[in-house]
Amino acid sequence: MTDGSLDEQARACAAALPEAWEDHPWGETVYKVGKKVFVFFGSGASGTGLSLTAKLREGHEEALTFEWVEPSGYGLGKAGWITATVPDDAPLDLVLGWILESYRLVAPKRLATQVDERP
Repeated sequence: MTDGSLDEQARACAAALPEAWEDHPWGETVYKVGKKVFVFFGSGASGTGLSLTAKLREGHEEALTFEWVEPSGYGLGKAGWITATVPDDAPLDLVLGWILESYRLVAPKRLATQVDERP
């Protein structure tokens, strides 16, 4: 995945995961596996760019070291969810890694094991 914006590449990564599908609850774009959301997408704070919310375990502490990442609201942060307003110069592999980790944490084991550790 080398073409397209960071936002487009992140969404393409989520869509390509086993049995992932796009949904639009609450007026947001999310990707689900089964009935469970593994990543939320939105516009960045300025209305452009990429904003995403993902569940992390291994990458959680590292993610929170970035000034553009914070624990998610509505109590989700306590369960490992982060919300990032991703700058355009953020490393693509970092963002895709978060999507993959979130998928592996939410997906049924039979699907999670099909996904490699890194994008």
